[in-house]
Amino acid sequence: MTEDTALREAGQRSEDATFERLLEYLRDHRGFDFTGYKRSSLKRRIGKRMQEVGIQDYEAYLDRLEVTPEEFGELFNTILINVSGFFRDPPVWSHVAEHLIPALLDGKGPEEPIRAWSAGCATGEEAYTVAMLLAEALGEDQFRDRVKVFATDVDDDALDQARQARYARSQLKEVPELLLERYFEGSGERFNLTKDLRRAVIFGRNDLIRDAPISRIDLLACRNTLIYFNSETQRSVLARLHMALADHGSLLLGKSELILTNSNGFTPENMALRIFRKIPGTRLAAVAGAAARASPPTPEPDLPPPATPAAVVDAFKVSPIAQLVLDREGVVVFGNTQLQWLFGIGPEDIGRSLQDLEISYRPVELRSLIEQAAAGNEPVHSKAVKWRSRDGEERQLEVRIAALRGEDGGLSGTSIGFLDVTSYARVTAELETSKQELEAAYEDLRSTVEELETTNEELQSTNEELETTNEELQSTNEELETMNEELQSSNEELETMNEELRIRTTELNNVNVLVDSMLESLGMGVAVLDRELRVTMWNDHAKRLWGLDADEVRDQHFLNLTIGLPVQQLHDVLRACLSGERDLEEQRMKARDRTGADIVCRLLCSPLRTPRGEISGVIVLMQATEPGQLADVR
Repeated sequence: MTEDTALREAGQRSEDATFERLLEYLRDHRGFDFTGYKRSSLKRRIGKRMQEVGIQDYEAYLDRLEVTPEEFGELFNTILINVSGFFRDPPVWSHVAEHLIPALLDGKGPEEPIRAWSAGCATGEEAYTVAMLLAEALGEDQFRDRVKVFATDVDDDALDQARQARYARSQLKEVPELLLERYFEGSGERFNLTKDLRRAVIFGRNDLIRDAPISRIDLLACRNTLIYFNSETQRSVLARLHMALADHGSLLLGKSELILTNSNGFTPENMALRIFRKIPGTRLAAVAGAAARASPPTPEPDLPPPATPAAVVDAFKVSPIAQLVLDREGVVVFGNTQLQWLFGIGPEDIGRSLQDLEISYRPVELRSLIEQAAAGNEPVHSKAVKWRSRDGEERQLEVRIAALRGEDGGLSGTSIGFLDVTSYARVTAELETSKQELEAAYEDLRSTVEELETTNEELQSTNEELETTNEELQSTNEELETMNEELQSSNEELETMNEELRIRTTELNNVNVLVDSMLESLGMGVAVLDRELRVTMWNDHAKRLWGLDADEVRDQHFLNLTIGLPVQQLHDVLRACLSGERDLEEQRMKARDRTGADIVCRLLCSPLRTPRGEISGVIVLMQATEPGQLADVR
């Protein structure tokens, strides 16, 4: 071992010791015992919280917990993944409604109480799911009188939320419409459970590792909780759950949870859905205590139904010949330890079709041999075939297939045996080592699957947060779409107004052209004045007469213009026109045109009237006469 390697291992041991002190501190000071949880999951969740507060090592985080009491709540919220849902995994609840509950009611008297328990209930959805199914099966009156549903968890915040029995519409998407209308009240985005259903569910804190279990339970749901515990703690918790169940009580586990070590206390009701029944008369408390002191046992295939003699089962399990038993439909019924060691056929494959397994065509095509055995009365043998076992050694196997027939002679199944014909001494010498490697690999695989399930729970929690954010974004998008529609409507109105304005502008331009043409056609200078005597119009004749263009005189007071005409003398005449005293006034005045020549200017002043007859200004017409007429003008 190199010096660097030794230092790394020493550092790892020191870090692990500090982590264990952290767990002991949480247990002794806050009553949360995480010492039975999987270390990989705990380190990942605690590391996430440490990263959020910017702490790198466990020692520093332990100091933070000692000086910052509110940090405990944030840490527990990070460790305890409260992912739940109504009717989560619908096939499981369909089986409960159609099979478990009817069987439970058939075994009860008409007035006997019914007790259910949701262990690790999180925010209560699972407990209320059980309550709804029992209410549907019993009716309102019997449900109220006979049913109690206990719901427990170690997270006080989650329990407080569950007690409120208030859920968002997005959390109720798996609830059938009929049950939603019957057991929920509210509208819009928030719904409350009805009071009768809520009263039947009793919430409380219970640590499955440390606290005593609730007794005489008929239906116990502990789904996706065991995956967080290590193997030793799982065995201890399963013993407590076994103790809690009444005879013939049912246990529901999560889809990644199996009962292997305590199989003598449970029998599978539906292995695929992870539903088990308690075997009456068995006790697991002592077994669990012994298991805690011993090394983990070898995973075993599921046992046949309890009616099978124990000696037959034991002989089947320890047979040196790998054996596989199929029913007449070709579905795997049993497989012994030797088969699992050679081909990896384990408890998880019970109930699967042979054609879905690799063993159906490797090391030999079994399906054709099974058909031969079913067609005849003698077992079918294959010649020795090569097979590289899971320890990497090449072996020679003979396959023996026998048809199983009932008392009536009909085909009831098929027995397949794989006989190892390599050196018996070599197989015996290496068998123990290979089995240990297989057990370790299986345990690692199961641990990996459980960690994957934990990660999936975390991802689902994140996904729910993202769904909430998405709903908010969708609401914002709808508001933006509404605003866009309003803007589009306003734009259409503006376009309509713009088109009308364009038409009016065209008309106005035409009128202006017409007016200009008319003013030019008069052959006289024209000045149009408003009521303030400011120039609003000045034609080209006026420009040629006085030398000022329209831009120079527009908005200028007519009496202030500097032109060759003595405009101040027109003051009284213009005011008389504005007042309406005179309709048309003609004047002749001496003036000088733009060239400086003396002229006589003939002026006509007339009021400018609107269509209503109101006077809005004055029109002044100016015309130069012959200079010879100067003598006639003062």
